[in-house]
Amino acid sequence: MKILFTSVGRRVELMQAFRKAADELGEDVTIIGADIVASAPALYFCDEKRIVPRIKDERYLPELLRICSEEHVDCLIPTIDTDLLLLSEHKNDFEKLGTKVLIATPEKVRICRDKKYTADYFISLGLMSPKPVHDMVVYKEGFPAFIKPKDGSSSIDAYKVKDEEQLRLYADKIGDYIIQPFIDGTEYTIDIFCDYDGKPVYITPRERVAVRSGEVLKTKIFQDETMIEEMKTLISDFKPSGQISVQCIREKKSGEDYYIEINPRFGGGAPLSIKAGADSAHAVIRMLRGEVLHYIPHAAEDGAIFSRFDQSIRVES
Repeated sequence: MKILFTSVGRRVELMQAFRKAADELGEDVTIIGADIVASAPALYFCDEKRIVPRIKDERYLPELLRICSEEHVDCLIPTIDTDLLLLSEHKNDFEKLGTKVLIATPEKVRICRDKKYTADYFISLGLMSPKPVHDMVVYKEGFPAFIKPKDGSSSIDAYKVKDEEQLRLYADKIGDYIIQPFIDGTEYTIDIFCDYDGKPVYITPRERVAVRSGEVLKTKIFQDETMIEEMKTLISDFKPSGQISVQCIREKKSGEDYYIEINPRFGGGAPLSIKAGADSAHAVIRMLRGEVLHYIPHAAEDGAIFSRFDQSIRVES
């Protein structure tokens, strides 16, 4: 069995989770990591490395298809936002080679990549979401507000603003932005894993206790039935293939959940839900060997707390 991960970068924990799952299941899995530079640390936790062109390079897709064809790759798993739409649009090209791609449909990926569409989508499902606008001139929801790129990720250029002067400053800096009312509350990520047909296997809410540059440093598993049922509503329409993560804020005053983002891939904190018991690495390997998966409620240990740290390795570039 061979699994190819694109843009592995610093996703060491995810590579380790798949290696551990393969060993526990007694499956001979070759983990292939792809990145644009040989010094990407996660490459050194893969069985094989592949250096590929940048995603925007016209050679990127043909190179991935070549690797999948020559290596007889069973499954391709993306790890960052920027190649999701490209891979989704060419999913059939990979599957003709016998490579499963764990990615949502292009329609759903487009919803995730534009934050205005994301908010409208949540609302269409009956879920609450702070309504965004694209022009500071028409923003009338008061302050504090929140401004961010309409297709951003990792909290890059995302700011809480206290007044119109700050809003103008950041709007000029970002360019193509959205503005939303600021929701004062506790932030959560909900890790979701579904089978090929979009049926849920794991739904794991967890509190974002501490965050740096958009990625969680400390998290607490929070098996909240309201969030779980809200995510079942989303899953029934979205029909994810593989892993996605959904961001929400539970407002302090009302206790209402406001959904703000969908990442249709393994999020940076996904290994924490895996370690807590919602082992989607296991699930991927079991799917690839033909097992039928079923929903396991509360698979992750409720209340489990995980704290992350940085570590370095010597690399040969």
